[in-house]
Amino acid sequence: MTAADAAYKVLVEAGRPLHYKEITDRILTAGLWTTAGKTPWDTVAARVTGDIRLHGMKSRFVKTEPGVFAARTTGDLFADMASTTTARSTPSKASDTPSEPSRPVPKPSNGQMSFLDAAEHVLRGLKPGTRMHYRDITNRALEAELIRTRGKTPDATMAAQIGTDIRRRDEREEPQRFVSRRGIIGLAEELPVGIAEQIRKHNVKARAKLLKRAREGSFVHFEELVEKLLVEMGFEDVEKTSSGRDGGIDVRGTLVVGDVVRMRMAVQAKRWKGNVTAPVVQQVRGSLGAHEQGLIITTSDFSTGARDEAERRDASPVALMNGEQLSVLLAKYQIGAERKDHAITMVEPRENPSS
Repeated sequence: MTAADAAYKVLVEAGRPLHYKEITDRILTAGLWTTAGKTPWDTVAARVTGDIRLHGMKSRFVKTEPGVFAARTTGDLFADMASTTTARSTPSKASDTPSEPSRPVPKPSNGQMSFLDAAEHVLRGLKPGTRMHYRDITNRALEAELIRTRGKTPDATMAAQIGTDIRRRDEREEPQRFVSRRGIIGLAEELPVGIAEQIRKHNVKARAKLLKRAREGSFVHFEELVEKLLVEMGFEDVEKTSSGRDGGIDVRGTLVVGDVVRMRMAVQAKRWKGNVTAPVVQQVRGSLGAHEQGLIITTSDFSTGARDEAERRDASPVALMNGEQLSVLLAKYQIGAERKDHAITMVEPRENPSS
């Protein structure tokens, strides 16, 4: 069993977030994984953090606070997979269809909800604009039998999932579902429809232009674009490889996380119109050096076979970034674009007096 597999097993059995040192202690006590290293907790932390960095929303892990991790729930994984599948469908043509406005979440006939749906259901049962501590939200959801869990700390799971949802929506520039401040949770107040829709449409068009430029430029320009993006994302020692001698690898660099975790990455840049297929993933994996992990960045998308091959657990990790994800990151790090913010004053929701 790998260190990551052992960590996931420990977190599932614990049913709550744990510090990476406690995760490591439980792994070694149970004999799930062995190592000759002098700092096994650093190895576990690196593997878990690396999984989150490489797989993003599809990672088995979620970071709840510095040094503390939890196992992502099945329901959350299904939600991630559904949203990712939707995003993959047309990476080069972002939809102009307005986002569906939020609406009350009905209670299912079997009484079971995801933690996020349960939180929204509880908050919508309060006076408009009222906030509540996540522990109180969890208690009300349990009392109403909206959620069922074997975990000993469901309130920690609730807080972790709401925090993850907020970060995920912020990265995707999607309307927020919740707002959180020092553990007090409320429903997000949306911008006036006209303003929000104008901003959304403008950003969709801007990202489409960025992707179009990347696709139509020269391959040398695309390699330089990828190199610049990696630097902005926090990579160090980024360098392009020599043409013809890279074994399919175009750029190499070291991803640094919190000045502690360092992962050597080998990146292949694909300025393609058609989908990247499984043999390309296999080629990248075969070109990895010792202790390296792979990353393929394309202006198009990936076939189902390529994604399956990249996620094969008995092989070296290869992360995938499609055109849509690339355009979002180019906009986020203002590469070929400039972000302009305008202040809009929104009245802060009231806190629930009983919380």
